[in-house]
Amino acid sequence: MTRPGPHPLLALGFRPFFLGAGVLALLAMVVWLARLWGLLPGDGYLGGTAWHAHEMLFGYVGAVIAGFLLTAARNWTGIDTPTGARLGALVLLWLVARLGPFLSLPHALLALLDLAFFPALAWALLPPLWQGKNKVNRAFLALLASMTLANLLVHAQALGLTAATASRGSRLMLDLTLLTLWLVAGRIMPFFTQSAIPGCKPLTRPWVETATFVLAPVIALIHLSWPASPLGGALLLVLAALQAVRLGGWHDPRAWRNPMLGVLYAGYLWLILGLVLDGLAALGLLPPFPALHALTVGGIGVFTLGMVARVTLGHTGRDMRASPATSLAFVIINLAALTRVFPPLLWPGDYHLWLGISGGLWVLAFALFLGIYGPMLIQPRVDGRPG
Repeated sequence: MTRPGPHPLLALGFRPFFLGAGVLALLAMVVWLARLWGLLPGDGYLGGTAWHAHEMLFGYVGAVIAGFLLTAARNWTGIDTPTGARLGALVLLWLVARLGPFLSLPHALLALLDLAFFPALAWALLPPLWQGKNKVNRAFLALLASMTLANLLVHAQALGLTAATASRGSRLMLDLTLLTLWLVAGRIMPFFTQSAIPGCKPLTRPWVETATFVLAPVIALIHLSWPASPLGGALLLVLAALQAVRLGGWHDPRAWRNPMLGVLYAGYLWLILGLVLDGLAALGLLPPFPALHALTVGGIGVFTLGMVARVTLGHTGRDMRASPATSLAFVIINLAALTRVFPPLLWPGDYHLWLGISGGLWVLAFALFLGIYGPMLIQPRVDGRPG
């Protein structure tokens, strides 16, 4: 008798983690807005802004990275990644860390559970990433180790073990997320562009690739040791110029006719704009928060929403076409970023108004994502293949 396979939700890593990321993106924003408006208490472990930053960076981004790597590593190497009960245990670890602040768990236990996630993910990915032929894949293990360090800096301050390390930990996680996106984009965007556009031949310049992956870690180290420094600001502007050249080599105007491709280009443009604004903020020419949210809501939010939608379609056996509702979600999340970045720069007196509008648009975009892609993530592939 053939043993039944795992439930479709646990058949491959992208399924539970993309679903969890979508739910967290929506609920964490609702909770954050409710706390700002005084509808919910804002105290507790990692209360206030620290909780909001942590859940978006370590919770949401962590889930997206886990779902992507657990799926992509198998494709890159042909070596299986966890499914079934092993995958379920990893998801449960992530979920308990998200729920912990609301369950009155001891703070030390909550910190340990949350800190365990990235090492557990690295352990699950060790066979394909280490044994695979492409040694560059091992960089993802180093990134996961560095993300654990970033998380430790946040929890150390929350537990009263250190002072003024949480903001550095959050910034390190942001820089590591950007570095991850540079790696992933370099693999997928030229390929997706060439596959989707007849006759297109994206250009990848080796000197730009080398400069990107030398400069980005240097910037992360500067932010860790010397936050908001003029040197860091200048290097951010150099990195922005490099990414503009990089994107220009891949770009074809026809990409904007394909929403599944155009959203990735829009996300990358937000990343470039975010680097510019962040560099100017470090030089004292702009306030910091619009720059921060150009990188997070715009760059990370838009790019990851496009990626999770694309991966979900491809790995559930569906055509790579955006439905009207998907295209609407892509427009709305870009509007959320626009509202979060530019009006606060021009009309800072209405800061909380723009924050509320942007947060509402973010919630709407992820509600659409969950309505469209949630059923796909919990149902078997439409072509009958495993995964």
